[in-house]
Amino acid sequence: MEHTRIVQALTCVVAMYLVALAVWLGWLAPHTPPGTLPYQVFIMVGLFGAAAGIAMAIASMPTRADRQLRKHGLEGWARINGVRPLTRTDHSSELTELDVELTVPGSDSYHGKIVVDVMPVDKPRIAIGQTIPIRVDPTDRDRIILVL
Repeated sequence: MEHTRIVQALTCVVAMYLVALAVWLGWLAPHTPPGTLPYQVFIMVGLFGAAAGIAMAIASMPTRADRQLRKHGLEGWARINGVRPLTRTDHSSELTELDVELTVPGSDSYHGKIVVDVMPVDKPRIAIGQTIPIRVDPTDRDRIILVL
């Protein structure tokens, strides 16, 4: 999960909301018909919630570089030789270091270590001896995405 991207997105939403709130309180609210203030507050709170939800959804999407790598990266596979759990994360997954032998067709196999956030549903696939599909950046062989 991209915590920094989510924090940045929510910071932008709060800043824009404060500007909208200032405009509403300073200019719009005094010129509205009496008795409509509760509805206006309800709309402002709803807009904030909707904007926060949309911003979090967009921020949690993969980055453009990751989408490009998934789409245009070289297909390959990684054979897991070792699994070492590092720490539990705050969203019921586990940060795990994998010792893998990476194979990309058309080149020699090479060894590497990958640190990945393993969700409980993916644990059976992340075991010693298992082979998992990967995408490798053709210009930087150290940039790898697991395709789980």
